[in-house]
Amino acid sequence: MYGGGAIWVPGMCKLERSAPGSEYEERPTCLKSCREGKASVAVQRFKGAMVSRSRMKLWMIRATTTILLWTCVVQLTALGELWGPRVLKVWPSCFTLLDSPPSPAMNHPPVIAQKIVLPPKRVYKNNGYLMVSCNGGLNQMRAAICDMVAIARYLNVTLIIPELDKTSFWSDPSEFQDIFDVEHFITSLRDEVRILKELPPRLKQRVELGMYFSLPPISWSDISYYKNQILPLIQKHKIVHLNKTDSRLANNGLPMEIQKLRCRTNYAALRFTPQIEELGRRVIGMLRRNGPFLVLHLRYEMDMLAFSGCTHGCTVEEAEELTRMRYAYPWWKEKVIDSELKRKDGLCPLTPEETALMLKALDIDPSTTIYIAAGEIYAGARRMTSLTAAYPYVVRKETLLEPSDLRFFQNHSSQMAALDYLVSLESDIFIPTYDGNMAKVVEGHRRYLGFRKTLLLDRKLLVELIDQYNYDYINWGEFSSSVKAAHEDRMGKPVRRRVIMERPKEEDYFYSNPQECLILPFQDQNFSSQ
Repeated sequence: MYGGGAIWVPGMCKLERSAPGSEYEERPTCLKSCREGKASVAVQRFKGAMVSRSRMKLWMIRATTTILLWTCVVQLTALGELWGPRVLKVWPSCFTLLDSPPSPAMNHPPVIAQKIVLPPKRVYKNNGYLMVSCNGGLNQMRAAICDMVAIARYLNVTLIIPELDKTSFWSDPSEFQDIFDVEHFITSLRDEVRILKELPPRLKQRVELGMYFSLPPISWSDISYYKNQILPLIQKHKIVHLNKTDSRLANNGLPMEIQKLRCRTNYAALRFTPQIEELGRRVIGMLRRNGPFLVLHLRYEMDMLAFSGCTHGCTVEEAEELTRMRYAYPWWKEKVIDSELKRKDGLCPLTPEETALMLKALDIDPSTTIYIAAGEIYAGARRMTSLTAAYPYVVRKETLLEPSDLRFFQNHSSQMAALDYLVSLESDIFIPTYDGNMAKVVEGHRRYLGFRKTLLLDRKLLVELIDQYNYDYINWGEFSSSVKAAHEDRMGKPVRRRVIMERPKEEDYFYSNPQECLILPFQDQNFSSQ
């Protein structure tokens, strides 16, 4: 029926039979090879599946890792200028313990990050670029920066981060970012004016080739001067450099929005670096532990005495040294000065001896901690004797902090002045012995913070009373009562800024009394006049 030969079983292998008549027998000649083939195919398919699964798993890991890393970047960026830039500069991350000692590679201790909500950018047609070089000490430059921001905003130009003075008496090499929080400065004002750290590359190359216009603006100018004289220069040359910035904007007669922007820049945008702020908080904490404290801005450094020509109480040798110094600096224009006449007119800083008498006359408690916000006092070992005898708790940042705390601030007078500025703002009483730039700017800032007590000395009357007391024309009781009566209304209370037409240098400084920005503690009709 079947005969010899072979048959095919579909889907399987070939079966062979014996010849006819023989015992019927089917032999699976290829079953083994068939099974081996199936096993091989199965193994290959299994391996292929495993490879595909491994690739899929690897892809999923990569995708998940990428998503996690991107989420971290977004979160860190959202923390604002205190975190984002420092992550890229190997500053402590969010996993660094604030209590742990700083790395040797770090110059300053870590600070606590704050989440900042950034204002929206202001969109405007850019009329050009404004470069500025500030001149003077820290507080003169601070006021100038506020002026330049207001001018740039009004002219619709882009402001380049101001260059700080490195050629003055102090020879401080600090850059803007060494003193102020540059990221905060840029971002906090971006709804008013565009600020860049440096010019775009093409324009930067033009400046390097000297292809820009530079000039000193006229002092005490109103905003129309910048609109009519400076703006056309910017539009023509694309880049204008203002090489002087001290007192280049008027105190009065400006639009309200300009005055308010000066205040906003000064009190909100110009924030010191986190390292300076942290050190300032430490000093304030040390002082607070001993109760209320007084800050004395004792402006009796060598440069002030040489500049002003005030030598009362100095030896002949010291007076000669100060005179030589005054002649050595060509930008100090006044050379021949009558020291005693200037003192009687109230134009000299109080000496340490006069300051001690003034404090005692006002009944300042001898146990009060007095912080000296100043540089090195001239001939201090001799001149400070009477003050420290009357007030034994006289301290300075150098006596409160370890040398290691200040090592990064040494030979950087502006950074040291920034520390004094912070402590002065927080003191229970602030007393400047001279009305220089720091005295004026701190006075205005303390008004802005709620009219904190600031004793504004009548130096002309004081030196007259002191001389009368020293020559026994009046006794101590008369001296003390006269000093108290003279200063009863000179505690930094709300007053209107004094305006002197055509003589802006003699009127009240905007930054000492920014009345347009102050919240008065009473109705406007009680706002007294000077």
